[in-house]
Amino acid sequence: MVSTLEVLTVVVVGLMVRGEFSVAFVINPILNGLPDDSTQLGRAHGGRMLGVLMPFWYIGSLVLSAVWAIAAWQHPGTGLVVIGAALLIVSVIMSLLLLVPINNRGKTWTPENRPEDWKEQMNRWDRFHYVRVAVLIAAFALLVAALP
Repeated sequence: MVSTLEVLTVVVVGLMVRGEFSVAFVINPILNGLPDDSTQLGRAHGGRMLGVLMPFWYIGSLVLSAVWAIAAWQHPGTGLVVIGAALLIVSVIMSLLLLVPINNRGKTWTPENRPEDWKEQMNRWDRFHYVRVAVLIAAFALLVAALP
């Protein structure tokens, strides 16, 4: 049972990391290369779509990591799982305090109602997101390292 939980956790966290990495280094650079109206509309649409999915993925990853740590408490590598879970908590806190407020504004914007500083706000979101991706990669690496 524990090995199934370990694999499931690593797969779920790994897919989340892949998704967030893709947003940072593939999707947003593509959108940023488009004309301003298309950039803004694409990012707003992405914010709406991913804003619905990601909370479940983040919380699910955290719950799976916590259950793994509890189930394997006496096994070697549990410390790595605990640190990985702590990093997932950091990513959730970062999301709630730094990224979600910007995303909640940006997902409602249109070319007609966006603020003058919309690009600066999107750039701020990107910078915070790069840090979050680094935290997620570290959490994922720790979880993989904890596998027997």
